[in-house]
Amino acid sequence: MKQVRIGGQAVLEGIMMKGPASYSLAVRKADGEIAVEVTPYRSFCERKGLLRVPIVRGVINFVESLYIGIKTLMHSSEYVEDEEEEEEEEKKDGSVKEGEKPEKKPEKKLRSEKTEEEKAKEEKENRGYMIVTLLISLAFAIGLFVLLPSFLGGLLLKATDRQWVANLAEGVLRLVIFLAYVAIIAHVQEIKRTFMYHGAEHKTINCLEAGDDLTPENVLKHTRFHKRCGTSFVFIVMIISIIVFMFVHTDVMWLRLLSRILLIPVIAGLSYEVLQYAGRHENACSRIMSAPGLWVQRLTTKEPDLAMAEVAIRAVEEVIDVQEYLDCVRNHSFE
Repeated sequence: MKQVRIGGQAVLEGIMMKGPASYSLAVRKADGEIAVEVTPYRSFCERKGLLRVPIVRGVINFVESLYIGIKTLMHSSEYVEDEEEEEEEEKKDGSVKEGEKPEKKPEKKLRSEKTEEEKAKEEKENRGYMIVTLLISLAFAIGLFVLLPSFLGGLLLKATDRQWVANLAEGVLRLVIFLAYVAIIAHVQEIKRTFMYHGAEHKTINCLEAGDDLTPENVLKHTRFHKRCGTSFVFIVMIISIIVFMFVHTDVMWLRLLSRILLIPVIAGLSYEVLQYAGRHENACSRIMSAPGLWVQRLTTKEPDLAMAEVAIRAVEEVIDVQEYLDCVRNHSFE
């Protein structure tokens, strides 16, 4: 068996896990059942032979991860909405007086009850919406974490002729905005639960990579921090952007903002390479690279419960032969 790097993402009341040939979505429904969807998937890099091209593979993986992330997040929200609608219908039905007939409404199938043909049609109809959502999300992130700090840094440049001071202040401000944003959303109840599922995702991957049997009890014994986390990627992006932008000098505001946008793919590609190195090596250099991201994960992950660990395990089991993987870890027999 080839050694693969399992990755994932927390969604609403569930977890997405991405394996070598597919990704799964496991969601805990209100009745306690775990609904699971598995989607075959092959990276564009793998199909076009770009896996060996540094920087480029990072940009493509970044875009693909965003697309899959938003797609699975939207699907998980459908399960939650279905459950809420059912509860609302039950409340309404219970409030009808004796002798009165409740208003008959067309039944709405849960996503888990739909046929493959219906799911395919629904997915095709939602694809455009997902692309628009992706673009809006990117625009928001670029505006808040890239353009706003750059604009404020440009204003500071008018007060001082030292480009490096303005660029350094821009980078520090970018970090402050990011950390403040994470700290604020961490107080939202729904986000708290998502951060708990995020912790379950990390613990399950750590348990798998340590060669321990995937049981909820074993999963909870492991750390909720992981070097390949998306949070670490974002933080590495922040650090590398400070370094790259230190070499970009311009006094014109619109050129300053444009340069930040044009350099985003380069920074994302470089950050991917740094994250991959840190995740595949265990030395002083990789530990230094990973330390800031692991620290930020104290904000973006929370300790999960056994039920959340069960969801994470189910998601992993759908994308990889767990027993074969564990055997290879224990025997050090990966190809």
